[in-house]
Amino acid sequence: MSSRSFSKLRAHVRIRVRATLATYLMEAGNMKRSLIVIGVALVGVILIGAACSKTGSSGNISRGKVIKTATVGNLTATLSNSTGQLKQGDQEVMLDFTDSSGKPVDVGAVSLNFHMAQMGPMSEMNDATSFTTTGTPGVYRGKVNIEVAGEWQGQLAYEGPAGSGKTTITVTAR
Repeated sequence: MSSRSFSKLRAHVRIRVRATLATYLMEAGNMKRSLIVIGVALVGVILIGAACSKTGSSGNISRGKVIKTATVGNLTATLSNSTGQLKQGDQEVMLDFTDSSGKPVDVGAVSLNFHMAQMGPMSEMNDATSFTTTGTPGVYRGKVNIEVAGEWQGQLAYEGPAGSGKTTITVTAR
């Protein structure tokens, strides 16, 4: 092989090595960028999840503002929502049961029916709250549709591990 051919071959090999190295570095850079993008996205999802979480820094579920508190047997029942007021229409409420030390108590099945007696031509009304459990024992999330503004009698009951209890609370819907 002549020195001229060898020089051409050597130049060609250098070009191919440089191209291969450049491609490798570019792919490594793309991979690095992809990992950075994935990392940033993961951090974003974690932060959004934390911001949207219904739990506070202590792990307690945010119950909002108290609408009404009542004693039921040896427990305290607290009805709350984001505004601290029951309103006419669809809404979400929280109901929690605590012992004398303020610790949540799992009471099992709960019911809360808002009752308004018949007045004149207006017939009697009963608006039941539909409850689901939360991740915290003794704390329940409910949905209710209050038909009209006015004074309602909340008929609250529970039955389960903490025994059973009933009470009535007066609540005004705005």
